[in-house]
Amino acid sequence: MSTHGRPPAGGPATAPSSPSAPDTAPDGDGAAPVSASYARRQNIVAALVPLVFGLVMAVLSWRLGVGDLADPGPGLWPLIVSVALVVLAAALVLRSRPTGAEERFTGDAVLVAAGAASLAGYALLFERVGFEIPTVALLVLWLRVLGRESWRITVAVSLATTAAAYLLFITALGVSLPHLVHM
Repeated sequence: MSTHGRPPAGGPATAPSSPSAPDTAPDGDGAAPVSASYARRQNIVAALVPLVFGLVMAVLSWRLGVGDLADPGPGLWPLIVSVALVVLAAALVLRSRPTGAEERFTGDAVLVAAGAASLAGYALLFERVGFEIPTVALLVLWLRVLGRESWRITVAVSLATTAAAYLLFITALGVSLPHLVHM
């Protein structure tokens, strides 16, 4: 066994400690294990987020009009996906007992939430401003702020990706996207 609590490469793995025995020592990564009640709450919250999202999307899909199978409306497929999401999330809520693999939330969870929120901001700005500025801004946020890339890589990738998307979707495929630059 190595000094970090991990088996040597190619070596046998040791069995995890019994769930009834409380762990008080940090695991191999230095993070303290979580209690069973914290793990259960964490699992329930992780399942309730997609459940609520699926319910909201189901209502919005229904408002679009679902039609019927012979003449489907614009909300039919989003409704089907939303219902599937709700069913799977409900199953996760019911199976929310701790597995032993749970970890405490860290600052990285904030980065994931910021990434998700930035997508919502992107969607709001896309229609109002066009796709160029929000796309560059989103990529700069993700690369520089969330990904901690250098300014050189951030600027190069953001501009090249936005230009490539413009050339592919607007110029080559003729997709009608709101945009600032008219060629």
